Amino acid sequence: MLTNEMKNHYLEFGPFTYPGLYREYFRALPDSPRELGELISHQIIHRVTLAEGNKNANADLRYGDMNRWPWYRSPCEDDIYLTAPAIAAGLFRLDERGFVPDRLVEHKLVLTCRFVSVLVSSIYKAKGIPCRSRAGFAPYFQPGRSMDHWINQLWLEEEGRWLTFDADGFYDGLPVPVTQYDMREGEFDWSARSWLDIRRGRTDGARFLYADGLGTNGLRAVGRYLVYDFHALMNHEISYVFHPRFMDAFLQGEGDLSPEELALLDRLAELLLDPDGNFPALRELWESERKLRYLRSPLV
Repeated sequence: MLTNEMKNHYLEFGPFTYPGLYREYFRALPDSPRELGELISHQIIHRVTLAEGNKNANADLRYGDMNRWPWYRSPCEDDIYLTAPAIAAGLFRLDERGFVPDRLVEHKLVLTCRFVSVLVSSIYKAKGIPCRSRAGFAPYFQPGRSMDHWINQLWLEEEGRWLTFDADGFYDGLPVPVTQYDMREGEFDWSARSWLDIRRGRTDGARFLYADGLGTNGLRAVGRYLVYDFHALMNHEISYVFHPRFMDAFLQGEGDLSPEELALLDRLAELLLDPDGNFPALRELWESERKLRYLRSPLV
């Protein structure tokens, strides 16, 4: 069970989820994760879907006719719409009706999973329901591979549990079936377990892929998402352009982590295996371990 301190923590807004003037609008959106997820999926196109056009996941045009996408628009708008209110403002700018199921392709935003997850967390927090973003790996997009991915967890007070769900698209017909709006244990690869399995020799980690177009996998892929998951659980859902400075050379494939740095990440992973049971320790680590919060960013 969640303590009152933990419930209050996951009701708090961070710099990426604070809704600003959209708070009341978010409160009026559907409460049901499935209804909300499907509505959001009519507002946003994933960059891979746009690049692939009217085939693969969009063969039935479930996301619309990609041939209508304006050639002059960015094929990925992640760096433009970093926060939940920015996403909402972008959608209203293109169609002043707001979140509507019949939004034209040319009026959608091209955003990846982290941004959808941030939007979902912001909406439920605005509704007064504890919600959190999670960063890990999804084994349901490509058989034999687990792709870097962000999802959400919503606290169900009456059931006393977290509902784990993925609001990042229409998943009917995926190669690997998944219960998208109430995911079971084993349907998502948590970063902490994946990190420890690699470190303890249970897997070489090759199936865990980071979608940078370079084939990055294993500890370099999982280590990045281990830190993302930690930050997300602390209401600080950093995007792909941020990471701890001490991991810079490692994540770029230009160096290795020291034994002390590996030990720090091992400890973090151990705590993240049970983020609720270890909440006090995670908060203490967040408040005391500067290396995990001193971030590299594009300009600094």
